[in-house]
Amino acid sequence: MKTAAQPRCPPIQQRPSTHFDERPQGEPISLLVIHNISLPAGNFAKVPQQGSHVDNLFCGTLDCTAHPDFASLKGVRVAAHCVIWRDGRIFQYVPFAKRAWHAGKSEFAGRANCNDYSIGIELEGCDNIPYTEQQYQSLIALSQFLLASYKQISPQRIVGHCDIAPGRKTDPGPAFDWAYYRAAIRAAI
Repeated sequence: MKTAAQPRCPPIQQRPSTHFDERPQGEPISLLVIHNISLPAGNFAKVPQQGSHVDNLFCGTLDCTAHPDFASLKGVRVAAHCVIWRDGRIFQYVPFAKRAWHAGKSEFAGRANCNDYSIGIELEGCDNIPYTEQQYQSLIALSQFLLASYKQISPQRIVGHCDIAPGRKTDPGPAFDWAYYRAAIRAAI
């Protein structure tokens, strides 16, 4: 009987952040959270690169005077494990084994503090602008790798930020095609 090959991690550019810490001892990774981000809202980096506003936020170097919308971000320390840019490139800010500060006040299946047991993936985007096919393909490949690497994550344990922080967060929003994404994930299992 032929066995399926372990999915490979898609190409990832490392962009180390300090916005993480250790997970609680013995805490298995069991949840994947999909977010969106753009700074300012609805504006996307022309070329995903070191020094974009999102990159600077996650690396702790955002100039909060660069745009009026950034004033509320002064002193904020946040980072997802990865960002998938509009062209499909993936930047990793936090190692998967570490606790990234991406979910904030959150709860899933009666358990609070989702950062303790989740991986956070940001899509460069906003709630009402369609995501690109390149982003979906990178997200699908990365999700397949994570599902194979962290057996406690299942398709039922892949959620939006809106699902773990209802009323506080809306991402990835109505523009995210959950049916397309879930069908692609299930086809690979």
